[in-house]
Parts: sequence; C-alpha cells; structure tokens
Amino acid sequence: MNLYHYYDSMVGPFKNLSDIPIEEANKILREIAENKPDVQCAKRQTDYMENRLYYENILRTEFLKKGGLIKRKAPHYMVLEKSPWLSTWFENCAFIKIPIEKFDLRTVSFTYGDSHPTFSTKVNDGKEYRKKLYTYEEILKIIDKYGFPQDWNDDGKYGPERYIEAHIWSDDVIQEYVN
Repeated sequence: MNLYHYYDSMVGPFKNLSDIPIEEANKILREIAENKPDVQCAKRQTDYMENRLYYENILRTEFLKKGGLIKRKAPHYMVLEKSPWLSTWFENCAFIKIPIEKFDLRTVSFTYGDSHPTFSTKVNDGKEYRKKLYTYEEILKIIDKYGFPQDWNDDGKYGPERYIEAHIWSDDVIQEYVN
C-alpha cells in the first residue's frame, strides 16, 4: 500500500499549517481564499485552524493511548491510496506517493475518513468508525470490512468519508521529500 500527499506544486509538499503560529496560518488561508477562490481549500470555514488544532489534540491523545510514537507536535497529513477527489483541491495539484513500508508504523495513525468529520459532534450517524483512531493493523480490518471510501464515496454522496486519512507523527521519512 501507498500513502499519498496532495499539495500545490507552486507551494511545495508538506507545508504544514500546524507548524506555524495560528495567526500566520489564518493569514495564509485568507490569502488563498482571496487569490484562488475556486480551489477547494479556499472554501474552508474561518475557524478552520482553531478546529484543526482541536482535532489534532484528539488525534494525539488517542494515538498515545494506543502506544503510538509521537515525534512531532502536529502530524503531517497523507491518505491511504490514491484519492481522485483530493487531486481537485489545488490549482496546480501534485502528489507524492510513498510506500507505507518506508514508515515506522508506530508513528502513523489513521482515521476512516477525514479526521474533522470523524471526530465532529455534528456527525452522528452511528457508523462504527466515527470517533475512532486506528493503528495500521486496525485500519486494515476496517478496510476489509468497508473497502476504501474513495472507491464507493469519492463524490461524498454517502457521507463525509472520501478517503482514509493518515497522520504521520514523525519527520523521518517526510524530510526526504520536502525539497
């Protein structure tokens, strides 16, 4: 299996908004909304960064409970296997594909779908993978049961899950791809 990271080729990969002060991150998001209003990430709500930090705290707490190894404050985001929908998010979309075997799996957690709706109090459909974070071995069992969301819900018609989100809690492999 492979992990994919989608990004704007004019900006570069793994530019993590959670690594910079929230005011600076919000400024970048406002600039994207003003300068590229048609791209998907320009449509984020104004409190996106506050929500993101809130959900990242949940991810961190839940991963620690599972014995996860956390080497950075906020995760880098990737998805398990290709996501046609995410390829539409950026004006100059590019992606990096990394075999999962390159990672120390003790530093990678997963949600079945994006972590925001997964842990949101607004999504209460009773699906077993809501409000849950998984290790690699655990997400494989969920995939066996439900398949990949991008195969059955790429358009979002059946709920918010469109891909399996991977949270990379280390820079060890990522640093090879930054430049």
